[in-house]
Amino acid sequence: MRLSAIRERLAALGALPLHQERVLRDWVQGAAHERGRRPASDFLPKPVREALPALDEELAGLVRLVSSHPGEDGSERLLVGLQDGQMVESVLLPRDGVCVSSQVGCAVGCRFCMTGREGLLRQVTSGEIVAQVVLARSRRPVKKVVFMGMGEPAHNLDNVLEAIELLGVEANIAHKNLVFSTVGDLRAFERLAGSRVKPALALSLHTTKPDLRAELLPRAPRLTPQELVAHGERYARLTGYPIQYQWTLLEGVNDGPDEMDGIVSLLRGKYAILNMIPYNTVPDLDFRRPGWERAREIAASLHARGVLTKLRDSAGQDVEGGCGQLRARAGRTIALRRA
Repeated sequence: MRLSAIRERLAALGALPLHQERVLRDWVQGAAHERGRRPASDFLPKPVREALPALDEELAGLVRLVSSHPGEDGSERLLVGLQDGQMVESVLLPRDGVCVSSQVGCAVGCRFCMTGREGLLRQVTSGEIVAQVVLARSRRPVKKVVFMGMGEPAHNLDNVLEAIELLGVEANIAHKNLVFSTVGDLRAFERLAGSRVKPALALSLHTTKPDLRAELLPRAPRLTPQELVAHGERYARLTGYPIQYQWTLLEGVNDGPDEMDGIVSLLRGKYAILNMIPYNTVPDLDFRRPGWERAREIAASLHARGVLTKLRDSAGQDVEGGCGQLRARAGRTIALRRA
């Protein structure tokens, strides 16, 4: 279900734009938002009021919680079922954030990612994206939404931008706390710049070497790291938010002195933050996670050389819930049961 379709249904019942906003706001902000407010029966046209119970039931059924996996770091990884039986992952993050999925699978095929191993199965609708946030808000407060779960948001732009607009307006989430993560796609830069709600931008960098980037991200747009940073810098100056460059730290692959020199050359003086994340080990893949002390030394050296660097850990390391792993394990379990 797309959000535009919900608005069209409400409009056909006589709902004006402010009525549509009220219905969607009540859904995405939940029961806490309703306390102290006039009931919808005092505000909405009668045909809309009569249709609300059925619509509410549809919205509540967009996603369901299959399983939850709390981490020692305060995160909680959620395996989320969709109406057609497919599953995606959401992550409740420490400090009132949630990471949502925008696709079932992914077409980019990053060599170090579990999600990309099965390719793209289907797009997640804008309604299903927002429903992940509603599910998260039923469990804890949510003040930040990051599009860093399963999928490449730039490959599902219409649905993702619909969701972002609702989250930045009806859901009352600060625009800088909506984070669009992408490997880099010219369509995304163009559409985001012209959007009503301009989210913060996270760009997957991972290396300063064009050939290595093409190897690690085989189906990403053929932008060099220099071109990617140039596009990012323009968007940062437009929005006033620093670009978050993502760097998955892979032992023996992109953790050498040459890469560190390349990072300094690329990012020093830019309106940027480098998020360095030691690799979340995936079974059957050859990549290795560097030691935490080694990662800390790298981050400190970059910071000292003028690149604002934040060393982060992928949420839920202790529950082996790296992106795509929960879904993959669930898929194996279903296959075994059917065998």
